Amino acid sequence: MALLLTVHPVDPQLRLLRQAAQLLDHGAVAAIPTDSCYALACHLDDKAAADLIRRIRRIDERHLLTLLCRDLSEIAAYARVDNVQYRLLKQVTPGPYTFILEATRELPRRLSHPSRKTIGIRIPDNPTALGLLDVLGQPLISTTLQLPGDELPLNDAEHIAERIGNDLDLIVDAGACGVEPTTIVDLTGKEAVVVRRGRGPVEALGLG
Repeated sequence: MALLLTVHPVDPQLRLLRQAAQLLDHGAVAAIPTDSCYALACHLDDKAAADLIRRIRRIDERHLLTLLCRDLSEIAAYARVDNVQYRLLKQVTPGPYTFILEATRELPRRLSHPSRKTIGIRIPDNPTALGLLDVLGQPLISTTLQLPGDELPLNDAEHIAERIGNDLDLIVDAGACGVEPTTIVDLTGKEAVVVRRGRGPVEALGLG
């Protein structure tokens, strides 16, 4: 059964963030809060944990997992970002947006789209998620915690424990998040394309 860590939603306790980071470093699959909804997350280099996330969500390798990053400089290590893209990202991050970008060679090949060589990247505007990323010192692999057949993502730590607690190692409870996923924007073409409208307002991107 997953360990439940309850943290302050605005000022998460560093001790608990370090405990969560240590578990993730050792292969844990976790449910963590973000600025859109709860996400499943694991260590960047942990293939077994990423495979478990795919099994929980029942998604295959064609479904992009997302890298949760702490800032724009970290994004540049894993995705190619030109000046126009950088200005757009700087304008709306951190925030509830996922950007599809061309992957760099530094990104493990198993994490990029098998044919397009792209990756979804976001910087969450959430104290717990950002604090955890800061303690880890590297991105997390993530995907929205929405189970097969459900119309909405799971939004409550106790409910998450009831539904999939036996499949997880860790649940970080910072209270309820939203139930609206991120807005997804594809930046791999000549023009930005909104793939999914979500919590992040499209108007802020100048694409509405």
